[in-house]
Amino acid sequence: MQLTDKAKENREKILPYYNSELSKTDPEFIEIFNNFLFDEVQSNTLLPERSQMLITLATLIANQSLKQYEIAVEAAINIGLKAVEIKEVLYQTAPYVGFAKMYDFLDVTNQIFDEKGIDVPIPGQSTTTRKDRIERGYEIQLNYFGKIIEEMNENTPKDQKHFNEFLKGYCFGDFYTRTGLDDQDRELITFSIIASLGGCENQLRGHTAGNLTVGNDKQTLIDAVTVLLPFIGFPRSLNALAIINEICQ
Repeated sequence: MQLTDKAKENREKILPYYNSELSKTDPEFIEIFNNFLFDEVQSNTLLPERSQMLITLATLIANQSLKQYEIAVEAAINIGLKAVEIKEVLYQTAPYVGFAKMYDFLDVTNQIFDEKGIDVPIPGQSTTTRKDRIERGYEIQLNYFGKIIEEMNENTPKDQKHFNEFLKGYCFGDFYTRTGLDDQDRELITFSIIASLGGCENQLRGHTAGNLTVGNDKQTLIDAVTVLLPFIGFPRSLNALAIINEICQ
């Protein structure tokens, strides 16, 4: 492969021992993709390496890219991500992609941890109980999204109000209150998951605003989309950019 110096440097930093079979079977494609991913993309984002890896893991789960995820977990460990951070990315995806889509990734992660000598289960990160999870989750919703949450609760039909309770308790109370990742991490991961799924523009608008609330500015979101583009393609990336430009006035 004819990789640029920058592409070689970045690839060897995170995947020093990995040689893809595709470099033998599809060398022209791999040359194009690696130069794009490891040179052009890296030259146009200021997102820290750790954040890039968090959202890469998240988008691979959302896209059901199990083989690529295995490689990315190895890369994440190579650059120093902690086991708890990798696990928390997985857990954060559950309310957004569903358990059916994240289960295999959880299983594979445990296998990789076992091979690396990382003990599981890792220490628990939960900070809520069955008694306070709904209240704590609702507080986070209000802090992130403001009055729109109150309006949503007021306008929801009676036979659908349990979905609001699910959001308070399960999505926010059970997951956003966990340690291991901070608010900025979780909202950037969530933005990346929703952008990767596509067809969730209203939710992406909400979490674009949520990112601004927790301190991730417009440039951070643009940088995130830059990192996501090789994995999610142009249509979803350009849709995400349009929403960023709409919300971040």
